[in-house]
Amino acid sequence: MKILVVGGTGALGAHAALHLAAQSHDVTITGRGTGAPDGTLLTTLGFLQGDYVAGDFTPDRLRGFDWVVFAAGNDPRHVPQGEDFGAWLHKANHVALPAFFAAAREAGVARAVQLGSFYPQAAPELVAGNVYIQSRLAACEGARAEGAPGFDVVSVNAPFMVGTVPGLPSAIFDPYVQWAKGNIPIPFYAPTGGTNFMSFRSLSEAIEGALLRGEPGKAYLVGDENLTFCEYFQLFFDAVGSDVVLEERDEELPLLPDVAIPQGRGNTISYEPDAGETALLGYRRGDVAEAVAEIAKQFG
Repeated sequence: MKILVVGGTGALGAHAALHLAAQSHDVTITGRGTGAPDGTLLTTLGFLQGDYVAGDFTPDRLRGFDWVVFAAGNDPRHVPQGEDFGAWLHKANHVALPAFFAAAREAGVARAVQLGSFYPQAAPELVAGNVYIQSRLAACEGARAEGAPGFDVVSVNAPFMVGTVPGLPSAIFDPYVQWAKGNIPIPFYAPTGGTNFMSFRSLSEAIEGALLRGEPGKAYLVGDENLTFCEYFQLFFDAVGSDVVLEERDEELPLLPDVAIPQGRGNTISYEPDAGETALLGYRRGDVAEAVAEIAKQFG
């Protein structure tokens, strides 16, 4: 199939694009820059420049693609400096994202997967008090509402993601590895609480499964392992061969600030993905430690 991966220069979109290309699909990625990141296999894929928030992807530009993977939903990292936080997320996720799916429908795209966040499904009690989570729920519902006969839309809603794309830098995982190696002067502790984690590899498999077998209009809550943050960060220390045993503290960790824990430090989001849905999408489980080992190897 001819597949467009929107947000394919970001980590999750890039991994999904390369995974789909490895299955012999004809994959094109999009990005706001002028091309795929140098030093990655992404340079072997097609590239279409554009910003969905700016409305760059008209039906004419999307025509000819069979399937779309949308991996560009905005989160707090994407809010431009000086912009109002809530207003930007509303513009990007409530308005521009469903508009993209409407354009894809008009272009004749047959199937599309919206990569979303797990919070609205895994912790619905958080929706009312969090503008970001509200925007991701609106994106999930808005994208699926654009589905129609001949245009199937499926959401794959993912938890905390763990993984790497060879050659692609990471402002998240590189510091974790350097900390575990003793190169960053932060005490060895982890905040209380925890969540569900999933590898990039498992998510890419789930996205592929959603394209092939996903039920039109369905929102799938995917995930892998429930870990405390202490257990999670300990994996990085173990992966670099450190003998440090992290302690758990009810204290903010600079590498995982409280703003990045919507349920609140000390609280846990824990769930088991539906076994039938996991089998339908066809993604592996128990892959988080292996993903951390690959991160340690890349950034070590």
